[in-house]
Amino acid sequence: YVPIEQIDRVGRYIGGENAQPALAKLGTKNWERTKNRAREAIEDMAEELLDLYATRSIKKGHSFGKDTTWQNEFEASFLYEETPDQWRAIEEVKRDMESDAPMDRLICGDVGFGKTEVAIRAAFKAVMDSTQVAILVPTTLLAYQYFTILTKRVARFPIRVEMLSRLRTPREQKEIMRELKEGKIDIIIGTHRLLSDDVSFANLKLLIIDEEQKFGVIQKERVKRVSLTVDVLTLTATPIPRTLYMALIDIKSISVIKTPPEERLPVKTSIEVFDREMIKEVIIREKQRKGQVFFIHNRIEDIHQVEKILRSLLPAEVSIAVAHGRLPPRAIEHIMMDFIIGKTDCLLSTVIIESGIDIPNANTIIVNNAHMFGLADLHQLRGRVGRYNKQAYAYFIVPRRRALIEEAQKRLDALEEFAHLGAGFQLALRDLELRGAGNVLGEDQHGFVSTLGMDLYCRILKEEIAAIKKVLNNHEVLQ
Repeated sequence: YVPIEQIDRVGRYIGGENAQPALAKLGTKNWERTKNRAREAIEDMAEELLDLYATRSIKKGHSFGKDTTWQNEFEASFLYEETPDQWRAIEEVKRDMESDAPMDRLICGDVGFGKTEVAIRAAFKAVMDSTQVAILVPTTLLAYQYFTILTKRVARFPIRVEMLSRLRTPREQKEIMRELKEGKIDIIIGTHRLLSDDVSFANLKLLIIDEEQKFGVIQKERVKRVSLTVDVLTLTATPIPRTLYMALIDIKSISVIKTPPEERLPVKTSIEVFDREMIKEVIIREKQRKGQVFFIHNRIEDIHQVEKILRSLLPAEVSIAVAHGRLPPRAIEHIMMDFIIGKTDCLLSTVIIESGIDIPNANTIIVNNAHMFGLADLHQLRGRVGRYNKQAYAYFIVPRRRALIEEAQKRLDALEEFAHLGAGFQLALRDLELRGAGNVLGEDQHGFVSTLGMDLYCRILKEEIAAIKKVLNNHEVLQ
């Protein structure tokens, strides 16, 4: 019944999990009133959102110079062949950095698809322009891995890399912060400790946020408010609905890395009811092919009970180690190093291994009580295996499937459906559909999207943002 020239007025309704919008009767003004109420609220929200983002886009940022000879030498030291999408992302990031508008770019690429290399090249470029770089990561282990990789990569160049995390003693942290303030450190890698009030920089011009879904809105905005002109590069495999939403309506720029590295195989994924014999068989099979296993149990309170079960199931030659966040940092480091060098066959741990840990020989992961995790978390965990050319397996263990709540069932179904290489972006879109984008400024994931549907909500917000940008740009011209 809709004329073809007005087909743009028809859109699929996406409102988030269990959304039940009230239908408006044709011929009445109910729908117009609903839209007007939502538009008023969206206008307020757009103004608050653009208070930061539009100001950043209007203010002049640091314009980084063109690539140097050292930059070319550094990039040539990369051991792998860059994929076409990776090249495109690198070029887009460099173009943003060389512009005088502050960069705010999201790099969305599946686990192991080369986002880290994009970030490292951006960091090197920033240092070549005599500025500082901060790399914000969610876990101590990921900070350590970044530190190790970067230290090796820049060894031939006069660049100082440091790490600020629990692996540093209080005395070491104090010294690092002093040198950071004096400009003696070029690249600082750290956990949320970087966000503390006592951390200051001499000349910070690039902030890299890895696995942004692990940080709260307040934490991320706090860093950006320190300097409205700092370039921001965000890396993620599955962006939270809020960030993906902002990228889709052009508040953030987005680069998607969809091309898998050569010889990469998709992880074989299955949802299984808890079965001791199946778990025993899976771990022994991985041991027999000289591989290693992650077993994820995210409750510290009874993780040692799970350890007893595993030890009773498995032969003595299968070595097991336990890691969780309440252990001393040095103990965690020692346990992880043993696993990395292959001394341990099975690592039983909480989700401290979720982000970024790269262990080529670990190619089976078992996640206990998988129904308790979010979609992005499950995809991140699956990404700990299958990072090279060996077939990898992910087993998500649940109670009886009929006992699962509908939302958990949908998450697990999505995980099985999107098990192919490069599925992270599609999973993020499904997460957006399941949870809704909601109020992009708050923690709530429902908001007005459930009233209008995602499509119309985005259209109205985009209109409001464009109107506010126009006013801000006119104001700048008048000044």
